[in-house]
Amino acid sequence: MIPKRIQEKGILAKLLEQGLRILLSKECKKISIIKIDIISTSTQIFKGEIQKIIVIAEDINYKGLLFDEIELEANHLKINLKLKNRELSFINNPIIEFNISLSQNSLKTILFSNNWNFLANIISKEILNKKKLKDIEILNGQLLMKASEKNITINKSEQINIKTEKGKIYLENKLYNKIFQIPIEDKIYIKNVIIENNLINVFANSTISF
Repeated sequence: MIPKRIQEKGILAKLLEQGLRILLSKECKKISIIKIDIISTSTQIFKGEIQKIIVIAEDINYKGLLFDEIELEANHLKINLKLKNRELSFINNPIIEFNISLSQNSLKTILFSNNWNFLANIISKEILNKKKLKDIEILNGQLLMKASEKNITINKSEQINIKTEKGKIYLENKLYNKIFQIPIEDKIYIKNVIIENNLINVFANSTISF
């Protein structure tokens, strides 16, 4: 978990937090901010520097990707804050550490949406040897998938392992000895993925630029 720090806020830190809130709202179709913590002195902020930003949010829709919760931390940022309209932008491209949690419902909503259904069917063909993905379930720390072929749904779910290697994330079906790499941007480095409390938790880092 990213540590949560409580501190008295100066006016500049509060303005920065509001600017970041506006920036995130523009980037996401939907986002509920739980906490934004700017950790920096007034002198550093005047110089356009932030020591650390911590953001914890939930119920996020980013370009059609749904996340139940996200925690991120970025350090040593160079910023441009326009006080008049309270807009915040980054001069450098900072690296953020982030944790993302996806529930079964979020995962199904993404993969069965019009924008991403093609990926669901590619996954089905690559690791299930079936034409169409029909269902996804997270149960007892396991990812289970069900597929169909020629309009006939196979009732038996198959266990799919999630693993990471060299910053990439893979789905593996040991029954068929099949592995599929999930396509993600090269700037994102996946450190680990675990299934816990019926959530898929992704630990990664990435550069950001707005």
